[in-house]
Amino acid sequence: MSAHPRYWLLNEQIFAARGEDVRIQIEGPEQLLTHVGNIMPEAACTSVQCHLQVSPEAFGAYWNAAQAIAGVQVALAANSPFLFGKELWPETRITLFQQATDTRPEELQVQGVRPRVWFGERWITSVFDLFEENIRYFPALLPLCEDEDPVTQLEQGGTPELAELTLHNGTVYRWNRPVYAVADGQPHLRVENRVLPAGPTVADVIANAAFYYGLVRELAEAERPIWTRMSFAAAGDNLLEAARHGIDAFLYWPGLGVVPAAELTLRCLLPLARDGLRRWGVDSRSADRSLGIIEQRCLAGRTGATWQAETVHALQRRGLSRSVALRQMTQRYVEHMHTNEPVHSWPAG
Repeated sequence: MSAHPRYWLLNEQIFAARGEDVRIQIEGPEQLLTHVGNIMPEAACTSVQCHLQVSPEAFGAYWNAAQAIAGVQVALAANSPFLFGKELWPETRITLFQQATDTRPEELQVQGVRPRVWFGERWITSVFDLFEENIRYFPALLPLCEDEDPVTQLEQGGTPELAELTLHNGTVYRWNRPVYAVADGQPHLRVENRVLPAGPTVADVIANAAFYYGLVRELAEAERPIWTRMSFAAAGDNLLEAARHGIDAFLYWPGLGVVPAAELTLRCLLPLARDGLRRWGVDSRSADRSLGIIEQRCLAGRTGATWQAETVHALQRRGLSRSVALRQMTQRYVEHMHTNEPVHSWPAG
């Protein structure tokens, strides 16, 4: 664990709030049940965060749009099918992150106390909705205060850093997190999209980001917003379904009903993402290259998760033990990663 005092303190505060070890239980093709006495399993949750700076007036629309597409993002990018040697969910990282940093003992979970790794429970109209929820639902984990008086800063013509707000916000792990920050004296707001896994290649990561930025722009600025046609619960269910089943997930989408994630992407979402990238000013060749990777991934039905599982299964059929098969798969993964050829083109087995 990092020697930085903040992370040691965060670990101590999470377990002081729980009063017991963390129980991690995940059921997929295989089952995992283990107990841990620190937050180190969070280290297995490596992700790529896409930040998008937006105006205060537009924040609600962009956050809602990002929430609406979180499930399809995970389905198309799933890349973590194994944990502690067990084959679990295509994107095990989603449930592992929620369980590894849960400050609630079991009795509070049963009572419906909100988890700190949180999708949310409603569409919003303003960033204030999210910051107010942070205060209402989540006690401060890090009892650290700064000397700054925000009101005095404003009265003197300065820009308050709002250090306590940002520190507390950093301990509420929303899948789409609001971010307030000050750069060169200028305050701004960002939507931090946190659902995407890292890898398998730079090309895949860029493709995932292009799909997100294009799609979120088009949906956030649509005449009839997606969140007026889709329940918030459906968006949350999509995320869980995508984490459990990856590219084989069936997701709900307004006007289409429940459809395979790949079909939804090919029929409906890729054209929207292309239009959104055009509105951002992305040249057509760059857009075609990145969105073409997403298209081929859908046509091939292959993500990082499916490649890993297929490769391990093939190696085991040849007589290798699970541990040796995982090691050889990882070595091949590294070799393919350095070619920067997208994962849908990798040979399995």
